[in-house]
Amino acid sequence: MSREMVAAVGSGFATTDMVLNIGPQHPATHGVLRLRLTLDGERIVHCEPIIGYMHRGVEKLFEVRDYRQIIMLANRHDWLSAFSSELGVALAVENMLGIEVPERATWIRTLLAELNRTLNHLMFMGSYPIELGAITPMFYAFRERETLQEVMEEMSGGRMHFMFNRVGGLKEDIPAGWLGRASAAIAAVRSRITQIEDLILGNEIFRARTVGIGVLSPELVHAYGVSGPIARAAGVDIDLRRDEPYLAYGELGDALRVVTRTGGDSYARFEVLVEQAKVSLDIADACIARIAELPAGPVNVRLPKIVKAPEGSTYVWTENPLGLNGYYLVSRGEKTPWRLKLRTASFNNIAVLPEIVGGCVVADLVAILGSMFFVVGDIDK
Repeated sequence: MSREMVAAVGSGFATTDMVLNIGPQHPATHGVLRLRLTLDGERIVHCEPIIGYMHRGVEKLFEVRDYRQIIMLANRHDWLSAFSSELGVALAVENMLGIEVPERATWIRTLLAELNRTLNHLMFMGSYPIELGAITPMFYAFRERETLQEVMEEMSGGRMHFMFNRVGGLKEDIPAGWLGRASAAIAAVRSRITQIEDLILGNEIFRARTVGIGVLSPELVHAYGVSGPIARAAGVDIDLRRDEPYLAYGELGDALRVVTRTGGDSYARFEVLVEQAKVSLDIADACIARIAELPAGPVNVRLPKIVKAPEGSTYVWTENPLGLNGYYLVSRGEKTPWRLKLRTASFNNIAVLPEIVGGCVVADLVAILGSMFFVVGDIDK
């Protein structure tokens, strides 16, 4: 049969799109996230994220626990940002009660929030290259994580769910000599983080898989409420630590730099993550210097045995490692919240995925998904 005849026969074939499920249990989905893809050959026509497999009803659980107990629930939906998540709930309750936290506690909270941010980013700096076939960076990233986790564990007794925040301040003051050990750990991580950069950012395979892949525009960032490193990699210059300062962020001066890029692709997102980890280390150093100057004093406010927030509502938001986290607290004057609604960064950040994967091949989906830097529990709550 001639080539012309084959072409004529082939043009009459009826084809249908194929539906492919990735997940809910798949290495590329970082947990029980399900992606239902509609494919035309290798090309993605449509992508539908299907969530809820990890939903545990934490917002309803808040309603049957008092204001001290809910902090334990708050630090588990984003297990990579536990300190920051429990901090947001504590700030919301303090706002309702009109509590002014001691200055020493404010600076220690800022320090620990930035160490927690660095731990979060180091996890993705190690795990994302695995999505693209590079295993070695994970060992480097976990070496740095272990260095910081040692001082965090010494301080709180925990390695992931620190439970160090309290309504009105902190559980206790930091241990004797801890500032010096934390400073040494920060210096060690700062000196070695460039090794991860050298391994990844200049690698031609990594660049081929990420440059120009999964481009996110500023318009989509605003339309979907995307935030954090992903938004800043698309050129959207927003960071609550600078724009609406809380804790001690308004007093940090040049130590607080907002990292942005304009590419909006997977490479830019990773680049922002690495640079932001360096900024967090600088902020942590500035906090240590300030805490060392402060006189000894309390790190919490003495509260009654039963804490009751006055009737009303408040909304507090923080710049969590993955983006903007909001905490909407409604009280009816009882010892438990009437309603506590979480606005988590991962939910909005993953919602934009269908907009940027259309037309990509399946292999690119893995590279794009990994660069969205989400935690599945943070999506489902």
